[in-house]
Amino acid sequence: MQSEFSYKNPKTLLNKGTGYLSGYTHSLNPYTGCSFGCSYCYVRQMPVSLFRKGEWGTWVDIKLDAAELLRKELRKAKAKGKVTIFMSSSTDPYQPIEYKERVTRSHLEVMVEDPPDFLLVQTRSPLVRRDIDLLLRLGDRVRVSMTVETDLEGIRKVFTPAAPPINARFKTLELLKEAGVPTQATIAPVLPSSEDFPKKLKPLVSRVCVDDYFMGDGSGGKRTKKLGVRTLYDQLGLEEWYEPSAYRLVVDRLKQVFPEEQIYLSQQGFEP
Repeated sequence: MQSEFSYKNPKTLLNKGTGYLSGYTHSLNPYTGCSFGCSYCYVRQMPVSLFRKGEWGTWVDIKLDAAELLRKELRKAKAKGKVTIFMSSSTDPYQPIEYKERVTRSHLEVMVEDPPDFLLVQTRSPLVRRDIDLLLRLGDRVRVSMTVETDLEGIRKVFTPAAPPINARFKTLELLKEAGVPTQATIAPVLPSSEDFPKKLKPLVSRVCVDDYFMGDGSGGKRTKKLGVRTLYDQLGLEEWYEPSAYRLVVDRLKQVFPEEQIYLSQQGFEP
């Protein structure tokens, strides 16, 4: 799926943390749109996607002069009090265009100069490893949250064909750990996975967050239902994995390998 790219001059970058992200003072999206175009992405049902002509995943807006704008907004926000940032809530900050445009890296450079109280970097892309140098300079003010919804590459290809391979994400978690960057694995949304999934994660992280459509799409699963994702489960004969109780199976498997205090559920796993 080819993405169309356009350049935009944003008026603002730091948005108030609300709803699911109310634990954060701000969210920050280096891009608008996301070429990973995951089948279940709740952003497909949000105004940013619904009012565009192209299908979600086929277009990306690149924000111009973003570092300068962030520098000003961050300074202003910090003057008012504590600043905690979720990057990103409606795009992947390390989607493929970031290799060339480096908007996310420019944001990190600004935050290294003038650190927020806390930054969560939410991604499913191995490209985050490129910025280990900057992430290390943020110390314990940063956490990288790497989405690994399943350990089964066949499942990944059905639900998120344009997203990075699972093994590349495991390798990235390994590199982040070796470097000493605070990280977590985020099984969100819960997709069908093997019994060995927790054992594969154990050497890589000491923190796992589990979330699903019903807890995590901001509408009790209604947004996801409209996307028709259920049909993918039906085609695979894995309907039981779409049930609101499916996450419990994953949590129970994790509990056999991880101490309970390292397992987080839904919103609490993303909190600063």
